[in-house]
Amino acid sequence: QVQLVESGGGLVQAGGSLRLSCAASGSTGSISDMGWYRQAPGKQRELVATITRGGNTNYGDSVKGRFTISRDNAKNTVYLQINSLKPEDTAVYYCNAGYYSGADYRDHWGQGTQVTVSS
Repeated sequence: QVQLVESGGGLVQAGGSLRLSCAASGSTGSISDMGWYRQAPGKQRELVATITRGGNTNYGDSVKGRFTISRDNAKNTVYLQINSLKPEDTAVYYCNAGYYSGADYRDHWGQGTQVTVSS
């Protein structure tokens, strides 16, 4: 099993920056891809960014150029640097980790951290 704990959310003015962290614990050696997703009120959860264990990244179209995902495998932590925040970035940001449980590939979600951007 894998547990995820996000931190770093908060209230910030438009144009500001935040750094989100997601620390994994439990069977961390089995973790493969990690990522961030977000869900705004009344909207579906959407991809923000993912990163493989080897560091290959993928970004949602709405955040390219402003968000940077990174990962420290030694600390079992994934980060999301968010720059040039916009009010439309307001959402709950969720960490996700894919991991192997025997031959099965599963994924687990964190509890989410709120990011609110004021105009």
